[in-house]
Amino acid sequence: QVQLEESGGGLVQAGGSLRLSCAASGSTFSVMSWFRQAPGTDRVLVAGINWHIGNTYLADFVKGRFTISKDDAMNTMYLHMNDLKPEDTAVYYCAAIRSFVIHTSPDNYHYWGQGTQVNVSS
Repeated sequence: QVQLEESGGGLVQAGGSLRLSCAASGSTFSVMSWFRQAPGTDRVLVAGINWHIGNTYLADFVKGRFTISKDDAMNTMYLHMNDLKPEDTAVYYCAAIRSFVIHTSPDNYHYWGQGTQVNVSS
């Protein structure tokens, strides 16, 4: 069965760091991405990676603070979040598609994890 499982969320002070993980099983994907959604807002793309080529995408609002990486042996994608801000507070979701490009719209992603909560206090 296809499964994406996020972990690593939690509560941190502004300026702190977290590392989110997304472990994939049951299938292989060309593109894996991180989305986030705060209450009352749309789900937006934070970062993405082409699994085989290695090119990455970072949203403007996290550039310079977040990085995305992967571990081939563990079939796991990571989101390294540094200098966290209160506005980063959201549920972070792992998503995957079989594609050659990193799509921005969540409508293009067929597989989703359950999400992991990130809370950043001021």
